Amino acid sequence: MTAVIRTATAADDPALAALWQRCFDAPQIAALHALDPDRHRHTFIAQNAAGDGIDAVVVYVPRLIRDAAGTPQRVGGIGSVATRPEARGQGLVRRLLVAAERTMTAEQCAWSLLFTGTPGVYRGSGWQEFAGTYTEGTLAPSPAAGEFRIREATAQDAAEVAALHHAYNADRPLSSLRAPEDWAVRVPAWYGPPDRSLVAEDPGSGALVGWMVAQHEGECVEVREFAGAPECLGELFAAVGERGRAAGMGRARVRLPDGPGVRAALPVLLAGARQVAEHVGMARPLHATAEAVRATVTAPGAVHWYGDCF
Repeated sequence: MTAVIRTATAADDPALAALWQRCFDAPQIAALHALDPDRHRHTFIAQNAAGDGIDAVVVYVPRLIRDAAGTPQRVGGIGSVATRPEARGQGLVRRLLVAAERTMTAEQCAWSLLFTGTPGVYRGSGWQEFAGTYTEGTLAPSPAAGEFRIREATAQDAAEVAALHHAYNADRPLSSLRAPEDWAVRVPAWYGPPDRSLVAEDPGSGALVGWMVAQHEGECVEVREFAGAPECLGELFAAVGERGRAAGMGRARVRLPDGPGVRAALPVLLAGARQVAEHVGMARPLHATAEAVRATVTAPGAVHWYGDCF
């Protein structure tokens, strides 16, 4: 007997939570899953032949993501993919992806997006890699103090931070439109509480002019998101460097879209900087053409922020 492919029900929630807990060190998955009111219809499971457990799961997460022209399109994110170790090698994920693709197409998704360290699992199902880059190097010496006031973000900054993000990404290809529930659940799930990020204040008005998220990844401090005025980038980078050194870090990595402002500010944080290519993003056309999808994922300035992960 083979596993039965079906959509999930509320009764499957405990088994799904147990499977994700077994396969991932990511306790936020259940909370992220709950963001979608249609999550059970968008969750595809392989029920084992005995009918008493779940062997594998694939979740389709509907998101509004900007295309190459900056226009929001409905995109099917693929996430929370897990298979019990004992059930691997049976092609279950491929069967689940077929079911997900049918639903995404029926729900008018322009294309599908996922991020993975195992692209071979998805190539045979129609997803293709696209290149991304980041810049890394050793931490540069701390510069002199600047004109902006740099401090930890607080919960009271939420509205200003959301406005900075919206303005900075208003027409940015591959960026997601964040709803209030994303700011309340998704962004903290990936970035932690507000005080783990930094803000820059205008010295005159006190208004927020910049926001930056940096996290420790192994022996490296990694800048994962920025929004705001390019003029404050250097001072935010300097504060990130100070935090990194205080934590014993010696290296830094920057995952911001390339541009004149970023390039000008990078030496404040990085010495001996080098650009590194990676292929962890994968896309699959659905209603959009392959050319349109390729134009989006390769457009200048295109970025899918870590805080928007599925």
